[in-house]
Amino acid sequence: MLLLAAAGGSACVGSIGDQSSEGSGTGSGGGEVPGAANADVVGFSGLRRLTIDEYDNTLSDLLLDESRSSDLLLPKDARNPFDNDYSEQLASQALIEGAYLLAADAAGRLMADPQKRDKVIGCVPSEPADTACFGAFIESFGRRALRRPLTADEKQDYLALLEYATETSDFYVAADTAIRAFLQDPEFLYRVEIGAPAAGQPGVFRLGDHEVGTRLAYFLLGTTPPDALLDRADEGGLSDEAGIRAAAEELLTDERAQARIARFHALWLGYENLPHSADLSASMHAETDKLIEKVVFGEGVPYAQLFTSSETWIDDRLAEQYGLPLPGEAKWVDYGDSGRGGILSHGSFLSVAGKFNDTSPTQRGILIRTRLFCQVIPPPPPDVNTDDAIPTTDEAFCKIDRLAAHRQGGCAGCHDQMDPIGLGLENYDQQGRFRTHEEDNPETTPDESTCEIAGDGEITDVGTFNGPAELGELMVGSGLVEQCVTTQLYRFAMGRYALDEFDRDFVSLLVEQAAQPGFNFSDLMVAFVTHDAFRFRREEE
Repeated sequence: MLLLAAAGGSACVGSIGDQSSEGSGTGSGGGEVPGAANADVVGFSGLRRLTIDEYDNTLSDLLLDESRSSDLLLPKDARNPFDNDYSEQLASQALIEGAYLLAADAAGRLMADPQKRDKVIGCVPSEPADTACFGAFIESFGRRALRRPLTADEKQDYLALLEYATETSDFYVAADTAIRAFLQDPEFLYRVEIGAPAAGQPGVFRLGDHEVGTRLAYFLLGTTPPDALLDRADEGGLSDEAGIRAAAEELLTDERAQARIARFHALWLGYENLPHSADLSASMHAETDKLIEKVVFGEGVPYAQLFTSSETWIDDRLAEQYGLPLPGEAKWVDYGDSGRGGILSHGSFLSVAGKFNDTSPTQRGILIRTRLFCQVIPPPPPDVNTDDAIPTTDEAFCKIDRLAAHRQGGCAGCHDQMDPIGLGLENYDQQGRFRTHEEDNPETTPDESTCEIAGDGEITDVGTFNGPAELGELMVGSGLVEQCVTTQLYRFAMGRYALDEFDRDFVSLLVEQAAQPGFNFSDLMVAFVTHDAFRFRREEE
């Protein structure tokens, strides 16, 4: 565990374990490693710890463990908006103790379930010190846990644990000990990328096949590489564009890819955790996940439909919320002339960015500007307390009039960019319900309120709109979304929010793909992983 503490910086310096070509899968054979075709777009890469979600997914695949309890013991993942920024991951005593307890609990649960235990171990021992069975287990399990074949020395180290079986006359004591050790190994808890120096390109390293396979698996599936992908890496099948393309297209048919891409969107747009009852939140998530599945994995479906789709997947609960005909069972329903369209009219998206127990045009505007347009909104002046609501007066009773005070003096520059966007969504409350009036006091209903909502909005220098359907069409027509979704996908894949010139140059190449008519999100992901830069890393300063 001391190794873990020492390895906890944001970058990998030196080596962890024996990173020979057998272990790391560089496939260099001791000869000169080719350089990157375009090293100017190779990004920095640091030591990345598994997130809570990735840890739980990995435990599920390795041990058939569905407890998903790591959030109780592992340090919380910062959101910015994604949960995997390695610059935010610091080694700590809490991490070491949490990893120890999680490993012990997971191994204990496995040993208590003979059916799962035998499936994970892969053989039934003939005696307590069954060397053949134990050797096959640590070789197979170790390759999956560390995402690469074990070295000869590592095999011997783990085989030595069989002494515990001899001492206790119980094979499974040794197996339990081995699993605990693997789950606390720095190369299990961290994604270690070392690679081999690229010829003529100082500070640039070509990743081995197993390192590339790990990048692919955690990017597309959010979990450890499956056996088929490890087999490809063993055979040197992830060293060129054709091999990676075949692997990526195969991974994208895995149902775990759908969950991973749905999670990317939930983190990106901020609706990961909804502030509603469990059943309402589940209906909202199902609606949005179904649209993402259709848009990303549907044949010939352009990504623009995420924002412009004229139909949605809803059950009776959501149909009642939205004022649409009850479908009887969850299915695709046409929006008709309701003014709704795409994800911007989903309850999941509309639940985000509220304030003072109500919708906030300012916060909705910030959300769209920063998350969907990738624009930077400066913080308010230090003498402005954003936790204080704008007071209601006789002259500024309705929200639109109170917000007008924002767009005065030095605050106008920013609020003119944000508030008009949010005002265009004001007809929809924090649960996605349509409304015509504000609730201006507890004694009135929305229809009796003094303050009527017009719902007129504007994206400065782009155009005007009313409601989510028109906003979606306007956004898609502006071209801002393609640029931003590509940037956000790159941040998610690299585990790093801050971008530099190398990153921006690569994103620009990918945007050319996204700018094509009818561009598809899955094609964008494949274009990213098959680019030469995906197989290399740049050493951090």
